[in-house]
Amino acid sequence: MNIQGHRQNFLPPDARIILPEQQPQQYAPQMDAPLLPRPVSDRPVAPSGSLAGAVAREMFGTIVPALIIAVLIQVFLAQATKVEGYSMEPTLYGHQRLIVEKLSYRFDLPKRGDIVVLRVDGFDELLIKRVIGLPGDTLSIQNGITSINHEPLDEPYINGPARGNYPATKIPDGYIFVMGDNRNNSNDSRSFGPVSIDHIVGHAWMRYWPLSDFKLIASNEPYAK
Repeated sequence: MNIQGHRQNFLPPDARIILPEQQPQQYAPQMDAPLLPRPVSDRPVAPSGSLAGAVAREMFGTIVPALIIAVLIQVFLAQATKVEGYSMEPTLYGHQRLIVEKLSYRFDLPKRGDIVVLRVDGFDELLIKRVIGLPGDTLSIQNGITSINHEPLDEPYINGPARGNYPATKIPDGYIFVMGDNRNNSNDSRSFGPVSIDHIVGHAWMRYWPLSDFKLIASNEPYAK
């Protein structure tokens, strides 16, 4: 039997069977192809799910951003500080802990009566005092009474009147005059002079420790008698 003729009876007239031996290319079955050896690398491959990798991903994905946020808050928004000494009694006592906010003075000047944390030349540690004199004010202390622009102030927060006098002094632009509420036990502007506003670290906002002393800190602005 003619195989080619038999098969062509079932195909269209223009179709033609090409027998395997007549095909232009011959392909060896895949199973007969020689197996090439895989290249062997001496480089160790770390498992993708290793503990070290998981810790690294956790650190860079969660811990590092949290630390960056904490640093930004510390630098630009708020910080915790501790009261040392007794210069602000009876308003603040030694070893109480405060939150100092740093944002408000970026948009506004300090107000009379604000309690501020500030850097003072010649002191290694930050000081906490109350703002009494503002830029342009003339401040004086006579017979224990503080006057601003020749008007005596009523200061209900102080721990007794100050001993000694302070001559009338005009506070320069960009400076404030600060004093402790414990007037007779405070190293303040009466000794080191007015302080640049640029040296203010922040405004004492909240007393949070001990918990029994928890309280928002009011400015207690003094007023003329």
